[in-house]
Amino acid sequence: MLVMIARRLASGVVVLATVAVLAFTMLYMNSGNVARNILGDQATDEAVALKQAQLGLDQPLLSRLGDWFAGAARGELGKSWFTNEAVIDAIASKLPVTLAMVGIAIVLIAVVATWLGVTAAVRRGWVDRFVQVLAVTGNSVPGFIIGVLLAWAFAIQLGWFPAISTIAPGAGASAWVMSLTLPIIALVINGVASAAQQIRSAYIRQLEMDYVRTLRSRGIGESEILVKHVLRSAAPAGLTVLSLQFIGLLGGVVIIESIFAIPGLGRLAVTATTQSDLPLVMGVVIYTVLIVIVVNLAVDIANGWLNPKVRVS
Repeated sequence: MLVMIARRLASGVVVLATVAVLAFTMLYMNSGNVARNILGDQATDEAVALKQAQLGLDQPLLSRLGDWFAGAARGELGKSWFTNEAVIDAIASKLPVTLAMVGIAIVLIAVVATWLGVTAAVRRGWVDRFVQVLAVTGNSVPGFIIGVLLAWAFAIQLGWFPAISTIAPGAGASAWVMSLTLPIIALVINGVASAAQQIRSAYIRQLEMDYVRTLRSRGIGESEILVKHVLRSAAPAGLTVLSLQFIGLLGGVVIIESIFAIPGLGRLAVTATTQSDLPLVMGVVIYTVLIVIVVNLAVDIANGWLNPKVRVS
């Protein structure tokens, strides 16, 4: 298990460094007008050139990349070019909103998708067909369309929820609940469909294994077989699916936060990318990759606990 964790961490470091280099290179190559955008159209060429020098845009790519990595190694991600706010502070103020939304959504997806997938695998018939139709429908409808429909129906037409997020510094729990309910529902609807289908397939594969027939021949109760043995054996595949769903939610939350004007990491990423705010975009990239690495590591540990063969290998 320790070897597996060490390998996962080593590969995570490689992925993090690779993503950082690629992202920095693309942002640096497309940051030619940043100084002009910061100062405005009325700024003189001399002022723009001075601003470019202050931002380090007059230096070679490798030099700037080396400076950024040196700062990141010390835990310093710089300041936003447009707001002059420390990147770490800007992300720290937005990250809890996004993690709360994605975390609640993935828990609900896990519960609902597992229930639907297991029920479809065990009962088959119309329940199985319903889950498969749900999977096809859910995969066909983009998350942002679901978000727009929910906002139109429950926020604009019925007025049950705010159309625009009311989350702000010092906001109470009611503001969080009212602002995040519709976005979470949109994420869950879009994620449950494919997850349920994958969990159903994994559960059916386990039901067809020889050990299930052996347990039944020994007179062990069906409920104990389905929950204690089959569900645990199918859990690693389900966890892998849910980890992919979590990563997908981190990407999908960008659009959902924009629809509902939620002050989260996704909306911050959109704004920073539009402005070519290199330090802020790099900070968002690094934090996102770190979250993905932590989630994958947690899934590996959980799979090792559920499946002794993983620990041995």
